[in-house]
Amino acid sequence: MLGLMQQHNLLISSLIDFAEKHHGDVEIVSRRVEGDIHRTTWAGVAARSRQVANALDAWSLGAGARVATLAWNGYRHLELYFGVSGSERVLHTINPRLHPDQIVWIANHAEDEVLCFDLTFLPIVQQVHARCTTVKHWVALCDADRLPGDSGIPGLVAYESWVGAQGPCYAWPDFDENTASSLCYTSGTTGNPKGALYSHRSTILHAYAAALPDVMCMSARDSVLPVVPMFHVNAWGIPYSAAMVGSKLVFPGPALDGKSVYELLETERVTYAAGVPTVWQMLLGHMKPAGLRFSTLKRTVIGGSACPPAMINSFRDDYGVEVLHAWGMTELSPLGTLCTLKNKHLDLPAQDQMKIRLKQGRAIFGIDMKIVDDARHDQPHDGKTYGDLLVKGPWVVREYFKGEGGDPLEQGWFPTGDVATIDEDGYMQITDRSKDVVKSGGEWISSIDIENIAMAHPAVAMAACVGMPHPKWDERPIVVVALKPDAQVSREALLSFYEGKIAKWQVPDDVVFVDSIPLGATGKMLKTRLREQLRDYKLPGL
Repeated sequence: MLGLMQQHNLLISSLIDFAEKHHGDVEIVSRRVEGDIHRTTWAGVAARSRQVANALDAWSLGAGARVATLAWNGYRHLELYFGVSGSERVLHTINPRLHPDQIVWIANHAEDEVLCFDLTFLPIVQQVHARCTTVKHWVALCDADRLPGDSGIPGLVAYESWVGAQGPCYAWPDFDENTASSLCYTSGTTGNPKGALYSHRSTILHAYAAALPDVMCMSARDSVLPVVPMFHVNAWGIPYSAAMVGSKLVFPGPALDGKSVYELLETERVTYAAGVPTVWQMLLGHMKPAGLRFSTLKRTVIGGSACPPAMINSFRDDYGVEVLHAWGMTELSPLGTLCTLKNKHLDLPAQDQMKIRLKQGRAIFGIDMKIVDDARHDQPHDGKTYGDLLVKGPWVVREYFKGEGGDPLEQGWFPTGDVATIDEDGYMQITDRSKDVVKSGGEWISSIDIENIAMAHPAVAMAACVGMPHPKWDERPIVVVALKPDAQVSREALLSFYEGKIAKWQVPDDVVFVDSIPLGATGKMLKTRLREQLRDYKLPGL
């Protein structure tokens, strides 16, 4: 027997229709590439999204055609989010921080037909456009008077001319909710990038889950600043969740320095922000010397890489801002877990609460997790036993676009490449990437633990732990450190800083000081590049 409920496809167009109808006057604020602040509303975004759909129709782009973007977080990018996917095309967000050769490979593999880009990225487009063999239309996200006359890109059009020529009336098509909506490629740290092809259904379900109180807790009372980029895994789904609940959105554009982000947080009365640790580090680095405070910011979600305890403490103790750890990946749309306390934890001492907050958190409804050993046997959820982390759920990939890499699943579970523990309450903690774990004398050493201790030292700006070959122990950890401006600390002093914090055999064998630690396109530390830089390094005494 079937239920007697109405059947409506879960489509991204329904989000923008809802936002227009129920939250049409709520502001969307963007710092533009042009440098000024632009203001619109959800109603304005809805009307312009329909103009985008009409503009794509005018170019006779078929259903499923890929429309690529190289763009910052801003209102034009938001219009493309809804106008492209809502009209049954596929929005392909490309990470501009990738190498130009990777961008070419991705655009050709995706068979993009349109590429829209912020003028910031014109030099990249000039490098790649002749090699992007499937792109028929190039669109600069700017006004007509800003269009460079000598771009060297044949047929380049200004977004405002392209969209402005169209009317705001458009009937969103109805189609199967399993239809592809958007495409995002992995960063390709091992081999070519692989495409995660999201559906309308998976995107809507992810937006529902992300907005839940124990997840991002987004509402119509929030002013939300997503620092996490729209060009990578859909800004963690925030643009969709914000439309669903009617949040104000504040887009930082290209200005991600501490001063610019702080100004937006204050002037737009932001209550909630989301981003990676490196950006928040710049923010705190701007605020502390100037004695600045937050007037409205209440919580921030930090993901992308593990948040150092010192940063969580600083946000909470110095500024009264709750830090929520999140974990996910491109293949999970991206959210998998978020760390919020349970009722039984509220009376625990602060140090015991902190032990929980340092974990990546509990599975969001829709995500199932387990850990397995090398023989793929399930491991206990006791908070101590390590294992390879596997996940499954309705917004987890079952295969990559065009079947790249073959079948990635293990009996229906997706292997994340992370090593983790899961405790009795379901809290998961990443201890390492499987390729980054340091194995010394048959024992695993968590590089994250070593990095977090170093980051707690007042002189350290960033730290990365890598394993170095050792004839007796196979590997021994060293910590690579970039210091804060004008700060100093000796090798010996930093190594002594580890005393009493971890077992003696886990203490790094050496400290290597560098000017900066290489970061990838998503703000994560590039340990592969770091190992290349250290290829001639020898452990002390060898």
